[in-house]
Amino acid sequence: MTVDVDDLNALFTVEIEAEDGPPSRTLSFTRSPTVLLNFAANRFNRAAAKAYAQKFDIGIMDWRMLVMLTRVPGATVTQSAQTIGIDKAAISRSVARLEQRGLAVAGDVHANGRSRGWWLTEAGRALHDRVLVEALTRQKRLLDGFSPQEIATLTDMLGRFIDNLDRLNDDG
Repeated sequence: MTVDVDDLNALFTVEIEAEDGPPSRTLSFTRSPTVLLNFAANRFNRAAAKAYAQKFDIGIMDWRMLVMLTRVPGATVTQSAQTIGIDKAAISRSVARLEQRGLAVAGDVHANGRSRGWWLTEAGRALHDRVLVEALTRQKRLLDGFSPQEIATLTDMLGRFIDNLDRLNDDG
């Protein structure tokens, strides 16, 4: 299905009356998927960060790394950054915090002579399991009112959105 770009642009934007000149166009706060996704992600991350800090004394980045190292034990900083979509510096700071708290350990230097894999300790796995209960509870509340089919459709759409982002980033 081919969609006319001008039609999409009109759908995603609003006309703003200028006080001292001609009207201009800008992104709509209610009809632009990228704006809404950013607003939702910002609110979600802010609320999750507050909850995880209060209940578990960890930040949202540390929670992401607990999940990453549960899913991919031995993941490197580079691999984690590519998977999560966060810069390597943030990943490095997170694994340093996890290591300092005894939640993760670095392995030997890889054959490339630079990177190390990271693994959760028993304490890290235990914390992951406790935070997971909270994360799943929060996710259920977030998706309240959605049918299982709607959740599957949303998940599929977000996956395609991420694929498009990867292609957009590859194209420069």
